Amino acid sequence: MATVEVLLSVLMLVIIVVSLLSNAVVLICFLYNPQIRKQVPCVFTLNLTFCNLLLTVSNMPLTLVGLVNKGQPGSDAFCQLVGFSETFLTTNSMLSMAALSIDRWIAVVFPLRYHSRIRRRDAALVLGYTWIHSMSFSTAAACLSWVGYRPLYASCTLSDVTENSQTPFAVFTVVFHSLTFLLSFLVLCVTYLKVLKVARFHCKRIDVITMQTLVLLVDIHPSVRERCLEEQKRRRQRATRKISTFIGTFMVCFAPYVITRIVELFPSVPIDHRWGVVSKCLAYSKAACDPFVYSLLRNQYKKTCGDIINRLLTPSSMNASGPGHHDNHETRGRNNTVQTTEAGGCVIV
Repeated sequence: MATVEVLLSVLMLVIIVVSLLSNAVVLICFLYNPQIRKQVPCVFTLNLTFCNLLLTVSNMPLTLVGLVNKGQPGSDAFCQLVGFSETFLTTNSMLSMAALSIDRWIAVVFPLRYHSRIRRRDAALVLGYTWIHSMSFSTAAACLSWVGYRPLYASCTLSDVTENSQTPFAVFTVVFHSLTFLLSFLVLCVTYLKVLKVARFHCKRIDVITMQTLVLLVDIHPSVRERCLEEQKRRRQRATRKISTFIGTFMVCFAPYVITRIVELFPSVPIDHRWGVVSKCLAYSKAACDPFVYSLLRNQYKKTCGDIINRLLTPSSMNASGPGHHDNHETRGRNNTVQTTEAGGCVIV
């Protein structure tokens, strides 16, 4: 194997490990915290997590095998099944991201009517559409024998195996990516830009109130004034950074692969197979990014992960320290609970 292929194999292996661990952590948090399960968006998050996990355990390792062995992994029928699952899972994950963006748009723009507009039944209907949409394209490709091993990407994916229907396959490819990647991208842009507009409006209102307060408090210490101004700046940047992360990761991960698939339809344009594998790795890397973008960086998931770690470490630390330390630990826990109840009105168990 050449040096580039070795590096690509290592990259693929890293993506598999990170994607498997991060999506598993999201699933554990979902099962551990009932507050997360009560939220309506968890339906889309759970669907996205399952799609990423299945893609990680079924398609990514076979792509790694195809890259190492420089050949098709398994029989033609097996490769068609793998290509069918990849088309279905990738489409489903893109539409799940679009559904999450619509949910956040409604939650921010229409906060008072959110619970009446977005219920579990509505979320189930949207989720059903994503499944029907994904199943339709993947089934059509499988029935038309447009799924097979593609050496350019070292994977089982959409491919005109017979090479006797180039024009229909080109039309199908353009329509497929237009109604999956392009549609999801447009939904992400429209919804998140509206969310950003509302967030900036609220930031301006908060900034006006803060400046009025600073003017009235003439005796305020200069360091406090500087901290308030710095918080204003961070607040304005926070919303922009989050929106850029949602849209940016989607484009960086999926756009190179989709563009390569479109350019591939023109036989006169040569494409290096190493670039094909790189674009495929970028598309797979979205499964490793999604847990952090949509879940693990949120405070609720951070707190849940901390609770799980503390619960795993507490029994061992108690046994190692003896009964006296256990009593002190319980006393401190009760004191912390009382202090939390008096300060915020909520009890942490």
